[in-house]
Amino acid sequence: MSWNPALDPHCPTGDEVDAIETLIVPRARDLGGFEVRRALPAPQRQMVGPFIFFDQMGPAEFITEKGIDVRPHPHIGLATVTYLYDGAIHHRDSLGSSLEIKPGAVNWMIAGHGITHSERTPGDERAKDGSKLFGIQTWVALPEKDEEGEAGFEHVAKEELPFLEGEGKEVRLILGSLYGERAPVKTFSEMFYADVVMKAGSKIPLPDEHEDRGIYVVSGEVEIAGQRYEAGQMMVFRPGDAITVSATRDARLMLLGGETLNGPRYIWWNFVASSKEKIEAAKEAWREGDWEHGRFQLPPDDHAEHIPLPDR
Repeated sequence: MSWNPALDPHCPTGDEVDAIETLIVPRARDLGGFEVRRALPAPQRQMVGPFIFFDQMGPAEFITEKGIDVRPHPHIGLATVTYLYDGAIHHRDSLGSSLEIKPGAVNWMIAGHGITHSERTPGDERAKDGSKLFGIQTWVALPEKDEEGEAGFEHVAKEELPFLEGEGKEVRLILGSLYGERAPVKTFSEMFYADVVMKAGSKIPLPDEHEDRGIYVVSGEVEIAGQRYEAGQMMVFRPGDAITVSATRDARLMLLGGETLNGPRYIWWNFVASSKEKIEAAKEAWREGDWEHGRFQLPPDDHAEHIPLPDR
Protein backbone atom coordinates (compact mmCIF):
# COMPACT_ATOMS: atom_id res chain seq x y z
CA MET A 1 0.00 0.00 0.00
CA SER A 2 1.06 3.61 -0.21
CA TRP A 3 1.74 3.53 3.51
CA ASN A 4 5.42 2.66 3.89
CA PRO A 5 6.26 0.64 7.03
CA ALA A 6 10.02 0.98 6.39
CA LEU A 7 11.09 4.22 8.01
CA ASP A 8 14.39 4.72 6.29
CA PRO A 9 14.94 2.18 3.48
CA HIS A 10 18.45 1.99 2.08
CA CYS A 11 18.42 4.07 -1.10
CA PRO A 12 21.68 3.93 -3.04
CA THR A 13 23.16 7.12 -4.41
CA GLY A 14 26.18 8.10 -6.46
CA ASP A 15 28.63 5.28 -7.07
CA GLU A 16 26.36 2.76 -5.36
CA VAL A 17 23.85 2.91 -8.20
CA ASP A 18 24.46 0.25 -10.82
CA ALA A 19 24.82 2.01 -14.18
CA ILE A 20 24.36 -1.18 -16.23
CA GLU A 21 21.46 -3.56 -16.61
CA THR A 22 20.02 -4.50 -13.21
CA LEU A 23 17.81 -7.36 -12.05
CA ILE A 24 15.67 -6.67 -8.98
CA VAL A 25 13.87 -9.39 -7.05
CA PRO A 26 11.27 -7.69 -4.84
CA ARG A 27 11.25 -8.15 -1.07
CA ALA A 28 8.09 -9.41 0.62
CA ARG A 29 6.72 -7.16 3.36
CA ASP A 30 3.85 -7.90 5.73
CA LEU A 31 1.55 -4.92 6.32
CA GLY A 32 -0.42 -6.59 9.07
CA GLY A 33 -1.97 -9.66 7.49
CA PHE A 34 -1.55 -8.40 3.95
CA GLU A 35 1.64 -9.00 2.00
CA VAL A 36 3.19 -6.74 -0.62
CA ARG A 37 6.25 -7.30 -2.78
CA ARG A 38 8.45 -4.19 -2.96
CA ALA A 39 10.70 -3.71 -6.00
CA LEU A 40 11.65 -0.05 -5.43
CA PRO A 41 13.59 1.33 -3.70
CA ALA A 42 16.07 -1.56 -3.86
CA PRO A 43 19.68 -1.99 -2.70
CA GLN A 44 20.76 -1.97 -6.35
CA ARG A 45 18.61 0.96 -7.45
CA GLN A 46 16.77 3.89 -5.87
CA MET A 47 14.69 4.96 -8.88
CA VAL A 48 13.75 4.02 -12.43
CA GLY A 49 13.23 7.40 -14.06
CA PRO A 50 11.10 9.27 -11.47
CA PHE A 51 9.57 6.04 -10.07
CA ILE A 52 10.89 5.69 -6.51
CA PHE A 53 8.50 3.21 -4.92
CA PHE A 54 6.91 0.14 -6.54
CA ASP A 55 4.69 -2.32 -4.65
CA GLN A 56 2.78 -5.32 -5.90
CA MET A 57 -0.32 -5.74 -3.72
CA GLY A 58 -1.56 -9.33 -3.61
CA PRO A 59 -3.06 -11.27 -5.21
CA ALA A 60 -4.95 -11.71 -1.96
CA GLU A 61 -8.33 -13.11 -0.98
CA PHE A 62 -10.11 -11.99 2.19
CA ILE A 63 -12.72 -13.84 4.19
CA THR A 64 -16.12 -12.19 4.58
CA GLU A 65 -16.04 -8.78 6.34
CA LYS A 66 -12.26 -8.60 6.11
CA GLY A 67 -10.11 -6.39 3.91
CA ILE A 68 -7.53 -3.63 4.15
CA ASP A 69 -7.78 -0.63 6.45
CA VAL A 70 -4.87 1.74 5.93
CA ARG A 71 -5.67 4.62 8.28
CA PRO A 72 -5.07 8.26 7.27
CA HIS A 73 -1.36 8.96 6.77
CA PRO A 74 0.67 11.79 5.20
CA HIS A 75 2.78 12.22 2.06
CA ILE A 76 5.03 14.97 0.69
CA GLY A 77 7.16 15.45 -2.44
CA LEU A 78 5.60 12.74 -4.61
CA ALA A 79 2.60 11.61 -6.61
CA THR A 80 1.02 8.20 -6.13
CA VAL A 81 -0.72 6.05 -8.71
CA THR A 82 -2.83 3.04 -7.80
CA TYR A 83 -3.65 0.56 -10.58
CA LEU A 84 -5.77 -2.51 -9.86
CA TYR A 85 -6.22 -5.79 -11.71
CA ASP A 86 -8.83 -7.13 -9.28
CA GLY A 87 -10.87 -5.86 -6.34
CA ALA A 88 -11.47 -2.28 -5.20
CA ILE A 89 -10.09 0.32 -2.77
CA HIS A 90 -11.97 3.28 -1.32
CA HIS A 91 -9.68 6.31 -1.45
CA ARG A 92 -10.30 9.30 0.80
CA ASP A 93 -8.00 12.32 1.13
CA SER A 94 -7.66 15.68 2.84
CA LEU A 95 -8.78 17.50 -0.32
CA GLY A 96 -12.21 15.90 0.10
CA SER A 97 -11.76 13.28 -2.63
CA SER A 98 -13.75 10.12 -1.87
CA LEU A 99 -14.19 7.40 -4.47
CA GLU A 100 -13.51 3.78 -5.27
CA ILE A 101 -10.56 2.68 -7.37
CA LYS A 102 -11.65 -0.01 -9.84
CA PRO A 103 -9.54 -2.27 -12.10
CA GLY A 104 -8.04 -0.46 -15.09
CA ALA A 105 -8.72 3.08 -13.81
CA VAL A 106 -6.10 5.52 -12.51
CA ASN A 107 -6.02 7.42 -9.22
CA TRP A 108 -3.25 10.03 -9.42
CA MET A 109 -2.70 11.79 -6.09
CA ILE A 110 -0.21 14.66 -5.99
CA ALA A 111 1.17 15.19 -2.48
CA GLY A 112 3.25 18.31 -3.14
CA HIS A 113 3.72 20.24 0.12
CA GLY A 114 1.45 17.80 1.95
CA ILE A 115 -1.61 15.57 1.70
CA THR A 116 -3.26 12.95 3.90
CA HIS A 117 -5.22 9.95 2.66
CA SER A 118 -6.66 6.59 3.69
CA GLU A 119 -7.22 3.37 1.75
CA ARG A 120 -9.87 0.87 2.80
CA THR A 121 -11.78 -2.04 1.31
CA PRO A 122 -15.27 -0.77 0.35
CA GLY A 123 -18.28 -2.10 2.23
CA ASP A 124 -19.75 -4.01 -0.72
CA GLU A 125 -16.40 -5.76 -1.27
CA ARG A 126 -16.20 -6.74 2.42
CA ALA A 127 -19.63 -8.33 2.17
CA LYS A 128 -18.50 -10.71 -0.56
CA ASP A 129 -17.54 -14.26 0.27
CA GLY A 130 -13.84 -14.16 -0.57
CA SER A 131 -13.25 -10.61 -1.86
CA LYS A 132 -9.99 -10.15 -3.75
CA LEU A 133 -7.32 -7.49 -4.18
CA PHE A 134 -4.53 -7.43 -6.74
CA GLY A 135 -2.69 -4.43 -8.17
CA ILE A 136 0.37 -2.20 -8.31
CA GLN A 137 0.98 0.96 -6.36
CA THR A 138 3.81 3.33 -7.17
CA TRP A 139 5.24 6.64 -6.04
CA VAL A 140 6.65 9.11 -8.56
CA ALA A 141 9.15 11.58 -7.09
CA LEU A 142 8.38 15.16 -8.11
CA PRO A 143 10.98 17.50 -9.63
CA GLU A 144 12.48 19.87 -7.08
CA LYS A 145 10.53 22.84 -8.45
CA ASP A 146 7.23 21.00 -7.91
CA GLU A 147 7.80 19.03 -4.71
CA GLU A 148 6.41 21.78 -2.48
CA GLY A 149 3.56 22.76 -4.78
CA GLU A 150 -0.16 22.38 -4.10
CA ALA A 151 -1.67 18.96 -3.50
CA GLY A 152 -4.01 17.57 -6.13
CA PHE A 153 -6.06 14.55 -7.15
CA GLU A 154 -7.07 13.21 -10.55
CA HIS A 155 -9.18 10.17 -11.42
CA VAL A 156 -9.20 8.77 -14.97
CA ALA A 157 -11.58 5.98 -15.98
CA LYS A 158 -10.29 2.89 -17.76
CA GLU A 159 -12.10 3.89 -20.96
CA GLU A 160 -10.26 7.24 -21.12
CA LEU A 161 -6.75 5.75 -21.19
CA PRO A 162 -4.99 5.15 -24.56
CA PHE A 163 -5.31 1.48 -25.56
CA LEU A 164 -3.34 -0.28 -28.29
CA GLU A 165 -3.80 -3.89 -29.42
CA GLY A 166 -2.62 -6.22 -32.15
CA GLU A 167 -0.33 -9.13 -32.92
CA GLY A 168 -1.13 -10.88 -29.63
CA LYS A 169 -0.57 -7.96 -27.27
CA GLU A 170 -2.52 -5.21 -25.54
CA VAL A 171 -1.09 -1.98 -24.12
CA ARG A 172 -2.95 0.38 -21.81
CA LEU A 173 -1.02 3.61 -21.18
CA ILE A 174 -1.43 4.78 -17.59
CA LEU A 175 0.96 7.75 -17.40
CA GLY A 176 3.12 9.76 -19.79
CA SER A 177 3.92 9.01 -23.43
CA LEU A 178 4.59 5.74 -25.22
CA TYR A 179 4.34 4.40 -28.80
CA GLY A 180 3.01 7.72 -30.09
CA GLU A 181 0.26 8.02 -27.48
CA ARG A 182 -0.04 10.23 -24.39
CA ALA A 183 -2.12 9.54 -21.29
CA PRO A 184 -4.51 12.31 -20.15
CA VAL A 185 -3.07 12.47 -16.60
CA LYS A 186 -1.00 15.59 -15.85
CA THR A 187 2.61 14.69 -15.03
CA PHE A 188 5.54 16.87 -13.95
CA SER A 189 8.36 15.21 -15.89
CA GLU A 190 8.67 12.98 -18.96
CA MET A 191 7.78 9.38 -18.12
CA PHE A 192 5.94 6.29 -19.25
CA TYR A 193 3.93 3.72 -17.33
CA ALA A 194 1.90 1.04 -19.08
CA ASP A 195 0.00 -2.20 -18.45
CA VAL A 196 0.93 -4.77 -21.12
CA VAL A 197 -0.77 -8.13 -21.71
CA MET A 198 1.02 -10.53 -24.09
CA LYS A 199 0.05 -13.85 -25.60
CA ALA A 200 2.73 -16.56 -25.73
CA GLY A 201 4.92 -16.02 -28.79
CA SER A 202 4.19 -12.28 -29.13
CA LYS A 203 6.89 -9.60 -29.02
CA ILE A 204 7.07 -5.94 -28.07
CA PRO A 205 9.92 -3.40 -28.32
CA LEU A 206 10.86 -1.30 -25.33
CA PRO A 207 10.80 2.41 -26.25
CA ASP A 208 14.25 3.93 -26.77
CA GLU A 209 13.32 7.62 -26.53
CA HIS A 210 13.22 7.59 -22.72
CA GLU A 211 16.35 7.95 -20.60
CA ASP A 212 15.56 5.29 -17.98
CA ARG A 213 13.56 2.12 -18.71
CA GLY A 214 12.38 -0.86 -16.71
CA ILE A 215 10.01 -3.83 -16.88
CA TYR A 216 8.20 -5.60 -14.05
CA VAL A 217 6.82 -9.08 -14.75
CA VAL A 218 3.43 -9.37 -13.05
CA SER A 219 2.63 -12.85 -14.36
CA GLY A 220 3.91 -15.37 -16.88
CA GLU A 221 7.41 -15.38 -18.34
CA VAL A 222 9.34 -13.34 -20.91
CA GLU A 223 12.64 -13.61 -22.73
CA ILE A 224 15.03 -10.69 -23.30
CA ALA A 225 18.39 -11.07 -25.06
CA GLY A 226 18.33 -14.83 -24.56
CA GLN A 227 17.55 -14.69 -20.83
CA ARG A 228 14.21 -15.68 -19.31
CA TYR A 229 12.50 -13.74 -16.54
CA GLU A 230 9.48 -14.81 -14.53
CA ALA A 231 6.77 -13.20 -12.41
CA GLY A 232 8.02 -11.03 -9.56
CA GLN A 233 11.17 -9.72 -11.24
CA MET A 234 12.06 -6.20 -12.37
CA MET A 235 14.67 -5.52 -15.04
CA VAL A 236 16.30 -2.12 -15.58
CA PHE A 237 18.12 -1.43 -18.86
CA ARG A 238 21.01 0.69 -20.06
CA PRO A 239 19.98 3.90 -21.85
CA GLY A 240 19.74 3.53 -25.61
CA ASP A 241 20.03 -0.27 -25.80
CA ALA A 242 17.60 -1.81 -28.30
CA ILE A 243 15.39 -4.13 -26.24
CA THR A 244 12.73 -6.55 -27.51
CA VAL A 245 10.56 -8.49 -25.08
CA SER A 246 9.26 -11.93 -26.16
CA ALA A 247 6.54 -13.75 -24.20
CA THR A 248 7.53 -17.39 -23.69
CA ARG A 249 4.19 -17.89 -21.91
CA ASP A 250 1.11 -15.69 -21.61
CA ALA A 251 2.39 -12.74 -19.62
CA ARG A 252 1.44 -9.45 -18.02
CA LEU A 253 4.01 -6.66 -17.61
CA MET A 254 4.29 -3.14 -16.31
CA LEU A 255 6.58 -0.92 -18.39
CA LEU A 256 7.99 2.07 -16.53
CA GLY A 257 10.64 4.76 -16.73
CA GLY A 258 11.36 8.21 -18.04
CA GLU A 259 13.49 11.23 -17.36
CA THR A 260 15.84 11.00 -14.39
CA LEU A 261 15.62 13.74 -11.75
CA ASN A 262 18.35 16.27 -10.97
CA GLY A 263 19.57 14.23 -8.01
CA PRO A 264 18.70 11.44 -5.57
CA ARG A 265 15.81 11.71 -3.14
CA TYR A 266 15.60 11.11 0.59
CA ILE A 267 12.90 8.75 1.83
CA TRP A 268 11.65 8.46 5.39
CA TRP A 269 8.38 6.66 6.07
CA ASN A 270 5.86 8.21 3.62
CA PHE A 271 7.92 11.31 2.88
CA VAL A 272 10.07 11.93 -0.21
CA ALA A 273 12.17 15.06 -0.60
CA SER A 274 15.31 16.52 -2.15
CA SER A 275 16.66 17.48 1.29
CA LYS A 276 16.69 16.07 4.82
CA GLU A 277 15.45 19.41 6.13
CA LYS A 278 12.18 19.04 4.22
CA ILE A 279 11.73 15.56 5.69
CA GLU A 280 12.30 16.88 9.21
CA ALA A 281 9.80 19.70 8.73
CA ALA A 282 7.13 17.23 7.56
CA LYS A 283 7.84 14.92 10.52
CA GLU A 284 7.37 17.78 12.98
CA ALA A 285 4.13 18.91 11.30
CA TRP A 286 2.61 15.41 11.49
CA ARG A 287 3.80 14.97 15.09
CA GLU A 288 2.08 18.22 16.12
CA GLY A 289 -1.26 16.94 14.83
CA ASP A 290 -2.83 20.37 14.28
CA TRP A 291 -5.50 19.09 11.89
CA GLU A 292 -7.40 22.36 11.73
CA HIS A 293 -4.65 24.92 11.14
CA GLY A 294 -1.49 22.90 10.52
CA ARG A 295 0.26 21.66 7.40
CA PHE A 296 -1.72 18.41 7.32
CA GLN A 297 -5.47 17.87 7.61
CA LEU A 298 -7.35 14.57 7.86
CA PRO A 299 -9.87 13.37 5.23
CA PRO A 300 -13.24 15.00 6.03
CA ASP A 301 -15.09 11.66 6.08
CA ASP A 302 -12.29 9.58 7.66
CA HIS A 303 -10.87 11.57 10.57
CA ALA A 304 -11.57 9.42 13.64
CA GLU A 305 -8.10 7.84 13.56
CA HIS A 306 -4.70 8.17 11.90
CA ILE A 307 -1.31 6.48 11.78
CA PRO A 308 0.96 8.20 14.32
CA LEU A 309 4.49 9.29 13.52
CA PRO A 310 6.87 6.36 14.13
CA ASP A 311 9.12 6.58 17.20
CA ARG A 312 12.39 6.90 15.35
